[in-house]
Amino acid sequence: MKQRTGSTIRQRTSPARPAHWRTRSAVLSGLLSAALMLSGCVAQAGGSQNTSREPTPLSAAGVPSAPATNAPLETTQASNKVPVYWIGRSGENVYLYREFRDISGQENPVTTALRIMMSQKPLDRDFFTPWQEPDSLATSISGKNVITVDVSKGAFNSNLDAGMAQRAVQQLVYTATAAAASSGLIDTGQQLQVVILVDGHKDYMAFGQVKLGDPMSRNASLVAPVWIIDPQEDTSLPPGAVRFTGRSTVPNRPVRWQILRENANGDKVPVVNGQANPSAESGQGGAFNFTVGLTGGKYELRASLVSADGGSEVVTDTRLFVIK
Repeated sequence: MKQRTGSTIRQRTSPARPAHWRTRSAVLSGLLSAALMLSGCVAQAGGSQNTSREPTPLSAAGVPSAPATNAPLETTQASNKVPVYWIGRSGENVYLYREFRDISGQENPVTTALRIMMSQKPLDRDFFTPWQEPDSLATSISGKNVITVDVSKGAFNSNLDAGMAQRAVQQLVYTATAAAASSGLIDTGQQLQVVILVDGHKDYMAFGQVKLGDPMSRNASLVAPVWIIDPQEDTSLPPGAVRFTGRSTVPNRPVRWQILRENANGDKVPVVNGQANPSAESGQGGAFNFTVGLTGGKYELRASLVSADGGSEVVTDTRLFVIK
């Protein structure tokens, strides 16, 4: 799976689309409209712009803001999975969240991850993507740790406000850099940047809001302050000791967690709760984990970042899973 380059890796895809992809546009259109309207970030029909307010700044939500340089890259791993970022809402805020998706064949992992981001749906029902499946997509990596993404303009065929457009562009930046880092294609000790071209040209306005063409880095203020890594959505696990893992961008604050079980009426009843302390070690990226013994049933895990005074939960991620 791993590939290395001294200069450039390039792959262009103009795939013959499977039937389920050809029907995706109509289905996704409805899902995306609903998701974006929930976030207040979609234009009204007829060209009348519904100007949404910006999501609450992270500092105002009780989460310290972080500079772009404080967005750690994924670590290299020998795996048949690739990291993909999605957009999700937590309370009044809209963040980027990561999932790992299966890959096959010998395709460039950066191209693969971006194609999944633009053409498929996230596993977690709370996430979505405003990107559309492009007619063409190519990626290359230079010896100076610059990823160039060349995508056709149809990928931007969603009507977004400035705040959501910024997050969509960062969704691409995070996904491209994550795929390159996790597959060992770049030197993670150097700064990594992404240049986005549209049909081979610079200066395109992404979603009519964000000018492309200049090198971009990760904006750490847009990634979710806390998210659950394992299990992924709708995973089936055997009964017994279940290990849960997650990540927080604020390692000096505890993560409060709760597991609920779905009863015969569909109601969710709390069964166990606790608190985890994210790692502050260099390279650990605020990782946390805990283990709980569970019997068969349908469950939901909730992980929340605690406020500075410890009195409230400011950001929450949820995950559904089954024990059987």
